[in-house]
Amino acid sequence: MAMTSGNQQNLTTARGAALYIGAILGPGLLLLPGLAAAQAGPASILAWLALLGLSGLFAAVFAALGRKIPSAGGVMGYVTAGLGPRAGRATGWIFLAGVVGGAPIVCLIGASYVTELTGGGQLTRAGVAAALLLIVIGLAAAGLRASACAQLVLVCLLTVVVVVAVAGSATAARAANWTPFAPHGWLSVGSAAATLMFSFAGWEAVAPLTTRFADPARQLPRAVAIALAATTALYLGLAVATIGVLGPRAATDVPLAGLLSHAIGVAGPDVAAVAAIVLTLGATNAYLNGAAAMVGQLARPVPGRAAAPLHRLLAAIGVAGLLLIAAYGLRIVSTAALVAVPSTLFLTVYLGAMTAAVRVLRGPVRLAAVPAALAVAVMLGFCGWTLALPAAIALAVGGWGRGRVREPLPGRSAARCLPSPAELVAHRAR
Repeated sequence: MAMTSGNQQNLTTARGAALYIGAILGPGLLLLPGLAAAQAGPASILAWLALLGLSGLFAAVFAALGRKIPSAGGVMGYVTAGLGPRAGRATGWIFLAGVVGGAPIVCLIGASYVTELTGGGQLTRAGVAAALLLIVIGLAAAGLRASACAQLVLVCLLTVVVVVAVAGSATAARAANWTPFAPHGWLSVGSAAATLMFSFAGWEAVAPLTTRFADPARQLPRAVAIALAATTALYLGLAVATIGVLGPRAATDVPLAGLLSHAIGVAGPDVAAVAAIVLTLGATNAYLNGAAAMVGQLARPVPGRAAAPLHRLLAAIGVAGLLLIAAYGLRIVSTAALVAVPSTLFLTVYLGAMTAAVRVLRGPVRLAAVPAALAVAVMLGFCGWTLALPAAIALAVGGWGRGRVREPLPGRSAARCLPSPAELVAHRAR
């Protein structure tokens, strides 16, 4: 989820790395290790390793896109520059749908840790999640927005909790918990990888920050390397601990609570619940603000008509979120099915971005975009019926860029990459 800084001063390497880490990590880390273990067993570690390698390619490509197209307005602008305005607009709406679909999942994550502590079934969990969503919507309607500093504090909290859980539970790890290694077959690794994509979306959110470094050529590679190393250590450490310590009990919606029980005893679920609530409120606030910003980019101004107020957007997000939470509470959909929806949408966005990168970038980073695009396409093959969602959105918006694709002319924003006939004539004359 995108996080923006409250000022425009130059970024230091350390702060830039912190913003990158903050964009990648989130409450999904509290759920997905158990969900991946349920899908693929111990073999889910292969999905984690593959996505961590792919994350490095994403980091390099989005950093290059941010340098080349600094005024693109994010991933929507990158796809516009490479594949045309219709593709860019479709990407924007697909990304927005992924953000909106992710908000109720974050609330359900927090609710799972609360009901793990207090007791209650799936319907109770849905009720707690609905209450959390309404609280955050109310705070957003009142004008409260979490700052970038507050988001980074939340990330630090998550990091500390994960480190304590992994390090403290290490003595309870058992080699026998790694067998059988692939109880659901090797193809289940692909399904787990597609699900885990929900935790790896974020590199696109901070690509525009590349222009904020005083010396991008020196600082940017260091910031990205620090962020990649930190996220790799946290993700891999938690995934290994979930399988090695919890064993058959790894297939749970609250893996961190189980690890903390081993690490600090009976207070473990309490700590996990408090951390989950705080992270849920902060992350969902960022989701709602991100959705509002994306709608502002996508909306076409109509002369004489005022823009839709924020309250109308929040009402729409609330209705969609409550419907999804109610479907979960009534056992119409599972947690895995809910996570599959934004995961597929984010995969589609990344496929568009990587394909666009192949067209607009040059040199080694362009070569990095090719395997990244192929890997995303393979993961999309495991997404099943949810592929219909991005396809429907793209068709509704108007297709993925019919006609000739043009790169932006020099000096022209990539977000407005279709030049007028007069500009074309002037450009060709030069």
